[in-house]
Amino acid sequence: MSSFSSIEKAGAIELARLLAERKVGALELCDLHIARIEQRDTTINAVVVRDFDRAREAARAADTALARGERRPLLGVPMTVKESFDVAGLPTTWGFAEFADYRPDADALAVTRLKEAGAVILGKTNVPVALGDWQTVHPLYGRTNNPLDLERSPGGSSGGSAAALASHMVPLELGSDIGGSVRVPAHFCGLYGHKPSFGLLPPRGHKPPRADGAGSGLAVIGPLARHIDDLTLAFDLLAVADPLDPGLRFAPPPPRATSPKGARLLVVDTHPRCATDTDTRQVLAALAADFERAGATVSRSSPLLPDLEASHKLYIPMLMTEVNRATPEQQPPLTANQWLGLLDARQRLRNQWAAFFREFDAVLAPAFGTPAFRQFDDGPWQGRQLAVDGQPTPYGDQLAWPGVATVAGLPATVAPASKSKDGLPIGVQIIGPWQEDRTTLALAGMVGQLRR
Repeated sequence: MSSFSSIEKAGAIELARLLAERKVGALELCDLHIARIEQRDTTINAVVVRDFDRAREAARAADTALARGERRPLLGVPMTVKESFDVAGLPTTWGFAEFADYRPDADALAVTRLKEAGAVILGKTNVPVALGDWQTVHPLYGRTNNPLDLERSPGGSSGGSAAALASHMVPLELGSDIGGSVRVPAHFCGLYGHKPSFGLLPPRGHKPPRADGAGSGLAVIGPLARHIDDLTLAFDLLAVADPLDPGLRFAPPPPRATSPKGARLLVVDTHPRCATDTDTRQVLAALAADFERAGATVSRSSPLLPDLEASHKLYIPMLMTEVNRATPEQQPPLTANQWLGLLDARQRLRNQWAAFFREFDAVLAPAFGTPAFRQFDDGPWQGRQLAVDGQPTPYGDQLAWPGVATVAGLPATVAPASKSKDGLPIGVQIIGPWQEDRTTLALAGMVGQLRR
């Protein structure tokens, strides 16, 4: 077996290589990761639904397949998935205690894709109520803590996902995002996370318990990882059309840039609807300077940038309509004409972004206005105040940064860029043209190279 330290640091691709070379066995690797979860999760509380017996069965099957020479991208590699994804026989609650006994009888399509690639699913990671918070507190499973500082949030709603990755319990995770639920946890925990172009990764099997209605107009599923190559691999495995929805059959083109030289970037470090702290803006400035030194063209303003204020005013009613669709009493429902008006406005916004991306390849922006914050102990987040450079600001205002990409359906990759003065990770959100996910993923890889 390879040394414990090399396994500890290895990502999914590296583990698959070690397995293929028979330097470690799949069952051996499975047991090692189970032991890590049992040892480390007592204070972190990330992997809240555990499926260790079936994982060991899958690992034994992977060992048999490997022994006969079979090779698949993740054959024998252990991982976990966000609690909101259906896994046959395991509870899917979406943070609601009343669904504690709901156990779907089929896997989500994304889970199926990962299993087909050979992944060994160890269990599911924690989520907040209704997947609706940037901290992760479940009424049944409890609170998940950031492994980098247990008093701080790991983010949400894919907070358990990020905490499991950052604590090296697993090398790869599957999350989802409508208000930063992949991007904020990646930023808080020093990870890579990808929110794909809307409609690109089929979401079948990622839905509230017992729901069979139409899909979301904003939400997406997406991977998280410690290594950019693992993130890209997971994206490739998941970006396959759903056979039940043949309309989603476009393939993302190659990246616009394969090195910083010649890349056309716009830095946006302030938003009219939310505060952004000094550390975050300084990290973005330093990263922009790194790109310039490496040959990129970096602008700090452009008249082509869509109006962020208007974009946010469009995003919020669309978001609230989606998240309250099952509880319309929480917000007066829109009329059909009002909803169609929002869709018209979104198309106009998409047209503006298309014009912008004829002159630029990507936007570099914050994922959130601060690094990971100290956990709140109160109830609903609507009344919370978040300190930004020592000044209290409305917690919910931070929807502004994730909303830039979400409302227009654009791909956005978060990459770890640096740390705050307190030693907390700060990520950059790289926003690119619709369907051109490989551009933001490639630029995220460049961030890792430039900031070493």
